Order: sequence, then C-alpha cells, then structure tokens
Amino acid sequence: MNTLLASILNYTNLPQPNTNSTISNVLSLVFSITAAISVLMVIIGGFRYVAAHGDPSATAQARQTIMYAVIGLVVTMAAYSIVLFVIKGIA
Repeated sequence: MNTLLASILNYTNLPQPNTNSTISNVLSLVFSITAAISVLMVIIGGFRYVAAHGDPSATAQARQTIMYAVIGLVVTMAAYSIVLFVIKGIA
C-alpha cells in the first residue's frame, strides 16, 4: 500500500513548465505582430506615395510613413535579437 501511495504522490513524473520557453513564445508573438504592423505601414505608405500624384505635402507624408515604418521594423528586429540573447544567456 505504501508503494502505491508513494507512486501516486510522486509528482516528479509530471511535466514541469519551462518559463523561459513561455516567455520566449509570448515575446515571439508580440514581436511578430509588431513586425507585421510595420510591414503593413510600409505598404500603406507606398500606396499613399503612389496616390499623391506629385502633391509635395502628400508625398512628404507618404515618405514619413515609410521611413517611420522601416525604423519601427529595424527597432523591432533589434529588440527581438536582444531579448533572445538575454533569454538564452539566462537559460
């Protein structure tokens, strides 16, 4: 009876959650969404540039949209790389 009770109460065989993996998965999702939004903004800026038809103010706004989206994409990629480096260093 003691061995049966001991095997039932043995929790070492249960899978243990890996917090580094969970954090990594959540951050990957967040950075993927951010990168997708940046790419979408580049596309929107391109459409705005084409639709400007030579209007200087509309062209300047379209260029700013594209520039800020590309900067956002670069910052997102750098942040993702830094976070993965830190997580791998902790693990």
